[in-house]
Amino acid sequence: MTYNVSVVICAYTEARWDELVMAIESVRHQTRPAGEIIVVIDHNPKLFDRARQGLVGIVVVENREQRGLSGARNTGIAVSHGDVIAFLDDDAEAEPDWLEQLTHWFSRDNVAGVGGIVEPRWETAQPAWFPNEFSWVVGCSYRGLPLTSAAVRNLFGGCMCIRRAAFDLVGGFRGSIGRSNGRPMGCEETEFCIRVHQHRPEWRFMYEPRAWAYHHVPAQRTTWEYFRSRCYAEGLSKAQVAFLVGVGDGLSSERTYATQALPRGILRGISDAFLRRDLTGLLRAGAIVAGLGYTVLGFCVGIVTKPLITSEKVLQPV
Repeated sequence: MTYNVSVVICAYTEARWDELVMAIESVRHQTRPAGEIIVVIDHNPKLFDRARQGLVGIVVVENREQRGLSGARNTGIAVSHGDVIAFLDDDAEAEPDWLEQLTHWFSRDNVAGVGGIVEPRWETAQPAWFPNEFSWVVGCSYRGLPLTSAAVRNLFGGCMCIRRAAFDLVGGFRGSIGRSNGRPMGCEETEFCIRVHQHRPEWRFMYEPRAWAYHHVPAQRTTWEYFRSRCYAEGLSKAQVAFLVGVGDGLSSERTYATQALPRGILRGISDAFLRRDLTGLLRAGAIVAGLGYTVLGFCVGIVTKPLITSEKVLQPV
């Protein structure tokens, strides 16, 4: 069966204009062409005017929902026509076979969505203290993910493709979760994927490591302060997800990550320091411990404050 694919790219700042253009060009040159490319401008009239005039052959719309990535994505879903909808960040570039690798899974009726790898393109060098187990901090795939195609609990938002039927079933992304106004929050995709699975347990989300995209990592995201704040915000986000879908489902993958991937990363850092005489390995091991600590702290604060989002109604895209 042939599927028509819509690609949604959300943008909110003119500072990323060049990256946005490159993202669009990478989608234009796919081996499996997209039926349409939709750019959603998140409450920025100046950027909307520039995009509407400068992006030829692209569907450009304004975010019709509340400010933030979730609302912008929901707007893209609502105006799209594809059987499946792919999402790419505005500061990312997809490999030419990105869509081909993602969409071949939809020949299986039980596959609700597919995600791929996001590799960092550092504006400056990767900090020596930065552990690859925490690459999610800068919007990229982290060490600990499967090395081959596998079913996963949730997809990674900057590089994913979802069957329209999943949105028809449970609605869109929750506006109360995720990045908005520059806050380094997340987990809107996690909550959505869990919500789909709770409604249709037989449906699967697949991780396809042959689908590649590259994410621009600006210098300001390579600081310790950003690392700390992003980990803390992730903990707050996990607390929101736990309130919405339950602790069991909300933290299922995190338990494996914390008890397997992170200890291996700590041992790897120590091994690098003492066996390879790379003393920065101790910094990476320390960053893993600190990153986990800040994330747990954020989660505990989020649980104590009890966010009032459990009654939020998720509207169907229109």
